[in-house]
Amino acid sequence: MRIAILGCGWLGIELAKKLKKENHEVRGSVANIENMAKLREAKIIPYNIKLFEKGVQGDIRSFFSGCHVIIVAVPPGLRKNPKVNFVKKMRKVLPYVEKADPQKIIYISSTGVYKDEPGFPEYDENASTNNSSDKAIQLRNAELLFLNHKNWNISVVRFGGLFGGDRHPVKYLAGKKELKNPDAPVNLVHREDCINALEKLIGLKKDHSVWNVVYPEHPTRRDYYQREAREKGLEIPEFLENKKQKGKIISSRKLIDLGFKFQHPI
Repeated sequence: MRIAILGCGWLGIELAKKLKKENHEVRGSVANIENMAKLREAKIIPYNIKLFEKGVQGDIRSFFSGCHVIIVAVPPGLRKNPKVNFVKKMRKVLPYVEKADPQKIIYISSTGVYKDEPGFPEYDENASTNNSSDKAIQLRNAELLFLNHKNWNISVVRFGGLFGGDRHPVKYLAGKKELKNPDAPVNLVHREDCINALEKLIGLKKDHSVWNVVYPEHPTRRDYYQREAREKGLEIPEFLENKKQKGKIISSRKLIDLGFKFQHPI
């Protein structure tokens, strides 16, 4: 198959490499021209494409043209720049996807659409999303841009916190003090499980739905991050003993019922 991955970052480039090894023709886009060499080295057809609220810079038409599968893996960047209008950026991509008319579309989203609450509710894909957070609203509205095309074979994939390779969230928490929500459950997933889940969903002939992808064990933040810090030789993070805690549990039961097996424990 010909597969285009819009956004070959930390996750996208490893997905591209895996698909290339399986003899697919893979096209990948990066926003920084300096990163095109990494794609060439992996035998991925490189494109330099930048998304803006006012339009798209780069030959996105050729990038998508003739592709059987289009994967949109663009990080929203809302944490670094909460003022960015990510929905506008995604809206500029849609006409090119429509023109390409692929057999399958994967849109990568986030479990950040769900609200942290007291009591740590469990959310599946049918749960309501968070309407009190600008970030969550943007994430959901970007999903809807794709889901509102009722005739598309579209899988919207909500990943939990990503780790793998040299990336692990404990590195950002090591040595910190007075961290909140010590008893809140963690919702993490390894990059290789993400890639395997995406391959599983690419294979669905008919789909028009949302999929949570989170490892199905949820230790508390305190237990998990203190244990990980000890194992990695990092300074132990310290948590507040606050009573008013918020959190959530993300269920991946729908994916598991499809026959998917997670390979990488958290």
